[in-house]
Amino acid sequence: MEKQKEGRRAASGPSGGNPVYGLGFIGALVWNWQQAVTPRDRALAVLKSMVWPAFLVYAAFRALEGAASRD
Repeated sequence: MEKQKEGRRAASGPSGGNPVYGLGFIGALVWNWQQAVTPRDRALAVLKSMVWPAFLVYAAFRALEGAASRD
């Protein structure tokens, strides 16, 4: 029984990224939804909003690549 309690304590901890991701998801959804015209575009807007961190990291790497090639 004691091991079960230890496992729960170790698994539960502060997860500060979840609210940030949630707010980012809502913001990305609003942005992408405004750009959508057709129902297919709106479905893609929801999917894109779920993976917005990947788009952010991709854009950051592209910017870093451009900055490195100028040096």
